[in-house]
Amino acid sequence: MRKSLSSLWLKSFKRISKVQQRQGTALMRSLLGAPASGKGQRKDPVKKVLRSIGLLQAPTASRAAVRSVPSSKASKLRKPRKPTSATVPTTARSAGKPPAGQGKWLRSYHLEPAEGLLTPSRRMDYWMFVPARPLAAQKKPMPLVVMLHGCTQTAADFAQGTRMNALAQRKGFAVLYPQQLATVDGNRCWHWHLRATQQGGGEVRWVVGAIHKVMRTLPIDPSRVYVAGLSAGAALAQIVALRHPQLIAAVGLHSAPVFGTVDSRMGAFSAMQHGSSHSLVRAVDEMALSPEFPGMPAILLQGDADKVVRSVNLMQLAQQFRLVNHIADDTDLPVTQEYPARPAGRSPRHAYQVLDYARGRSPLVRVCRINGLDHAWSGGDARLRFNAEVGPDASLMMWNFFQMHRRAGAGVK
Repeated sequence: MRKSLSSLWLKSFKRISKVQQRQGTALMRSLLGAPASGKGQRKDPVKKVLRSIGLLQAPTASRAAVRSVPSSKASKLRKPRKPTSATVPTTARSAGKPPAGQGKWLRSYHLEPAEGLLTPSRRMDYWMFVPARPLAAQKKPMPLVVMLHGCTQTAADFAQGTRMNALAQRKGFAVLYPQQLATVDGNRCWHWHLRATQQGGGEVRWVVGAIHKVMRTLPIDPSRVYVAGLSAGAALAQIVALRHPQLIAAVGLHSAPVFGTVDSRMGAFSAMQHGSSHSLVRAVDEMALSPEFPGMPAILLQGDADKVVRSVNLMQLAQQFRLVNHIADDTDLPVTQEYPARPAGRSPRHAYQVLDYARGRSPLVRVCRINGLDHAWSGGDARLRFNAEVGPDASLMMWNFFQMHRRAGAGVK
């Protein structure tokens, strides 16, 4: 009985609602002077006005119409559309992505097996830029530059900020951008300060594993693999290079802390501010004294206004890399070049000084001290954090240095 009364009340309410809608439509027609709707008319302006003010609901498909749609077409209708460039945020849409027809911007991951029974396997995402090349040169091996971002950055941010993809397209080399997982570190910092990492484990294994995976899938010249980074990424880059000198031909460090002198987060902050006062030489003794260590060419860049990683680290890093490359302080004096500031023009830049330490023709250690530069990638895209628009162009300086060095006997695992 209660159910029948409810159904009768609902039917009555629907009839009253339809009558009110017809009356409202007629009243609106009389006010607007609109003609009555007919079959030949595509759109009714009165209904459009009523829907806009909420007095008339939009038409819905009948059950019969829904049943008549084939299942294949229905699934297509239900499938959400892919996001377009209008719906993707600017930082995600354009970050590091090359213009159409200029190289490939790919995303993948490397799964590092567990180190033991009690440790899980680790996944590391990475982005990859492969330059567009003529058909005749597509199978020719090309150099690879591995770029390690700093804290709070992503791989795409780093690619856009350093403008390395545009340079790679012009010069014909591939770029690998490993990315720290936010689940591993909330600020996406690399754990360069951990003793296990400094000894070649942890994230070093992940990065090296990704390099070998890329070398197996792309035509990469194994004698021309380079690694570079900013801040925490630079700290990890130097560990990758020094622990795998047979793989890495040269390293580029921008705003990097001194190597191997800390084993805790607090120690890392101390080194970034004050450098090392006791273990500077001991940290590289193993490599400097080993006759099997082939040396590691390095370009070091630092701003003298950097308050995050103080410039004392630059000079201490230079001393460490002179040791591992067997460059004596008293006999192998550097070649010094001074470059003046260029405040205006198409490519403004800070004044900077370059010290080249060499054994033979090519410099093995290049030290670049940049006036007035804070903790930022020199000559980068200033729309992103930790990038300075004013040069010199750090990406180009690194590539010019890398071109002078190859690793003999390097191979793919």
